[in-house]
Amino acid sequence: MEGSTQNVSPTRPKLQGYDFYREVLGSPKYVVAPMVDQSELAWRTLSRRYGAQLAYTPMINAKMYANNKRNGYHRPLIIQFCANDPEQLLASAKALEAHCDAVDINLGCPQDIAKRGHYGSFLQDEWDLIYKLINTLHTNLSVPVTAKCRVFPSLEKTVEYAKMLERAGAQIITCHGRTREQRGHNTGLADWAKIRAVKQAVSVPVFANGNILTHADIARCLAETGADAVMSAEGQLYNPALFVPSPSSPSGGLHPRHADLALEYLDIVSRHKTPTPPSGIKGHLFKLLRPALAREIDLRDALGRLRGPDLAPYYDVVREMKRRMDRDAEAEETATEGGFLHWVAQPYVRPLPVENETHVEEPPATVAKRPHSGRTPDPEDDDEVKRVRHGDVGQMLAPATALVA
Repeated sequence: MEGSTQNVSPTRPKLQGYDFYREVLGSPKYVVAPMVDQSELAWRTLSRRYGAQLAYTPMINAKMYANNKRNGYHRPLIIQFCANDPEQLLASAKALEAHCDAVDINLGCPQDIAKRGHYGSFLQDEWDLIYKLINTLHTNLSVPVTAKCRVFPSLEKTVEYAKMLERAGAQIITCHGRTREQRGHNTGLADWAKIRAVKQAVSVPVFANGNILTHADIARCLAETGADAVMSAEGQLYNPALFVPSPSSPSGGLHPRHADLALEYLDIVSRHKTPTPPSGIKGHLFKLLRPALAREIDLRDALGRLRGPDLAPYYDVVREMKRRMDRDAEAEETATEGGFLHWVAQPYVRPLPVENETHVEEPPATVAKRPHSGRTPDPEDDDEVKRVRHGDVGQMLAPATALVA
């Protein structure tokens, strides 16, 4: 339940697999992904209001984490770490195990900083190290360990990889159906067939990640993959109401007015004692308001110039956007190319990569993205949104517990 707080009792038995999924997490179907600078407390609070049943913290670098104890975290909550040193990972995870329901290991980040830092998907060829990372936490923590990974080009290798993660002790496997090379302009489609194969091969719960643009995609994904839940990153950032059904909507889901969502988000930020980084606030507003920013150039430029933690100028931009969108709605302007009105929250549809530009296996026929709107893609966007713009995770972890509060 949104806003509930608790601490894990050290005497509570550590449940595993489906017992953990059902009894501790409450059998969630709608999951908000771990996102650097984006799945902070304020966003998780907004997400829970609109149907999210489980949320992850932003990725924390175990090497840079400082023990800074604090109580009172919204639950259920999974804390995600990236790491390549089992002992460093264990020390950091031990410091936070009493404040979460599980610890997740990031094995999926495809960004350049992950390559330089030697973590995320750039560990996926080092199975002995991955096994040790997971097994060290599985053996020594009072809470379960889970893992989020990407697929290999080969279905057979993907399945063997997932089996290894389970043997190591992962109690939930989140499978992002894209390869390490599918990112940025080459993101392309996630392969649900590989997720289905993983689900059939392991005995622990599997979360599916990739290709979720609208609410209707959720049911299709669950049906085609057999996964226990759907995790969304990019889709949920553009419409935090992604998980809310709306039978009268062509997309099957709710699409509130984006300026109203932005104001609600700012209200949450203003009420929380845990500070929200200005970069995170601005990032959320650019995504929420994206359908109208191409039209309202002055507001786009004004938002881009904003700096610092003072919320007043952010409110000014969003309130003016709301005034203009309410005006357009009253004038009954026509829908945009993608079928959505420009004043409502909606998915961002990136162009598919040009053939032969990257190796992408044939995707399932039923999961096709709609045509690109013609807007220039944001080069920092990625389906996992696991970017670190400042080049140093540590800069976003002061105090580190601000991410998990």
